Amino acid sequence: MEDKSIDYQESLQLINSMISKAKNAYRDTGISAMLWGSVISICSFVKLAEVHFHFKLPFDIYLLTLLAIIPQVIISIKEKRLRKARSYESIFLDYIWLSFGISIFLLVHVINLAFVALQPVAAEYASLAGHPSSFKLSEFVMPLFLVLYGIPTFITGAACKFKPMLWGGILFWLCSVITVYTGYEADLLLTGLAAIAGWLIPGIILEKQHRLAKMKEGVLNV
Repeated sequence: MEDKSIDYQESLQLINSMISKAKNAYRDTGISAMLWGSVISICSFVKLAEVHFHFKLPFDIYLLTLLAIIPQVIISIKEKRLRKARSYESIFLDYIWLSFGISIFLLVHVINLAFVALQPVAAEYASLAGHPSSFKLSEFVMPLFLVLYGIPTFITGAACKFKPMLWGGILFWLCSVITVYTGYEADLLLTGLAAIAGWLIPGIILEKQHRLAKMKEGVLNV
């Protein structure tokens, strides 16, 4: 019985050490967070400038969010190759952010279809009422995106015990509630600032931590 007890304890220690090593082998470089933080903030501020200063670019600035999926895939593939081991945590987070990218594409597609479908309805209302409708779908677009932004951010922060990203996810959700009651320009401003606070800044912190960890590994290997 004692031998079996010792074997059982040793097995548990071995399993725990393997899980610990796998988790330590996973380090987020922060590049993905910096990518999305930069892209969303740039899109929001450029769109804000278009609305405020009454000019229009020859293309929709939010197409950058769809193009950002390409470098995101490249970054994910590159980081997978660099990892010595893959924990369940890292695999889980990879699928979370992949789902996020797909969800952005689908939400953009659905919203564009909704705008097209509502145009004849708005035109008919204006002709019957003598004035355009006070309802604007654009006022509710940003809150929907902010809800979506908060989901992978909060989960990543909670799973990795990384408070800047955890609070970033909560910030996205708070801004989602606020933007329901604010105008379109304020929505764009809040979205840009939330992207910086929720993604860009935490990404920079993660990237610095990653570089320091790599430097320590180099010193230990020497």
